[in-house]
Amino acid sequence: MIDSKNPNSPIGPGAAIGVLGSGQLGRMFAIAARRMGYRVHTFSPDYDTPTGQIADVEVVSPYDDLREVANFARQASVVTFEFENVPTATAEAAARYAPVRPKGSILHITQQRIREKAFLRRAGLPVTPYREVHSLSDLEQAVFELGCPAVLKTAAFGYDGKGQFRIESPDRMAEAWNAIGREEAVVEAFIDFEREISVVAARGQDGQFVHYGAIENQHSRHILDISIAPARVTSEVAAQAVEMTSCVLETLGVVGVLCVEFFVTRNGKLLINELAPRPHNSGHLTVDACVTSQFEQQLRAVCGLRLGSTEMHRPAAMANLLGDLWANGEPDWTAVSAFPDVKLHLYGKLEARPGRKMGHLTALNRDPEEAYRMVLNARRSLTR
Repeated sequence: MIDSKNPNSPIGPGAAIGVLGSGQLGRMFAIAARRMGYRVHTFSPDYDTPTGQIADVEVVSPYDDLREVANFARQASVVTFEFENVPTATAEAAARYAPVRPKGSILHITQQRIREKAFLRRAGLPVTPYREVHSLSDLEQAVFELGCPAVLKTAAFGYDGKGQFRIESPDRMAEAWNAIGREEAVVEAFIDFEREISVVAARGQDGQFVHYGAIENQHSRHILDISIAPARVTSEVAAQAVEMTSCVLETLGVVGVLCVEFFVTRNGKLLINELAPRPHNSGHLTVDACVTSQFEQQLRAVCGLRLGSTEMHRPAAMANLLGDLWANGEPDWTAVSAFPDVKLHLYGKLEARPGRKMGHLTALNRDPEEAYRMVLNARRSLTR
């Protein structure tokens, strides 16, 4: 086995890859890694997790138990993470004993909206007009400057719409401030956008950059609902999104996978909404649609290997399966299996709850519009 403790040496099959976090992203990463002959160790406060069910070793411990984090990192040739809300101190503790990729400083920037937006502005990249908010008086001034409607978002630990409040009128500012727990936040101008897109990309240790093009995203209740690839945007918009994504990865010095989410305004302008320094829900369709999935790409990048081809076999559409589908009993898996060009992915979560991501479907077709229709019909069949 290659000497993987040398940070400049490629890490070959047989090595142990440490994953901080244990959700569905880690599960799909572990599947890709084990297929290529790697061992996977996962670390999180939970047990019998989506990642732990696939991993060779599941360590159950709080993220702030830095002694246990150190023991975990000692057993790994490299450490990565599958969600960005891992504490920075945890990444720093792991980095004393194994390379952490992407590095902890990137995690520090992208897990907090104020730091993330400041980075994007310094890089000269377009963001939604916003103001920092540390108090109710800050919020009142921000809404006065940006107008209504506006969106108040907690600075940290927000995802799938959590920690957000849409302010329709100035008389709701106090309600909004209380609703997010009176925490440090940002308030953003409301953007009347045409659609949302994302670009999932990877950067290797040698600076090699690959991407999956622009992917179109539709949300429901602030949770990603449908993704369509390629996105239904002009080639110019798609190219600009890829160029901006390349700038983000290069400026941050990312080694791994990162997703950039964009608003496309009605006049075709791109605004960066947020960054995710890891594989992304909108990239799940790459597992079935592309030569190299986003999860294998993450593995290749963090192990210092050449990145794989992102060529698409066929256009694709993905639909999330939320816990709501279980409201009246087990979904009809027999019905969905009758769709020959639709792939089912379930995450092994033990309890279905409303809004919880339990799995997804991916439909493949030469026509992306037909793939979109297919995945919707397949999902409807689960509860008929």
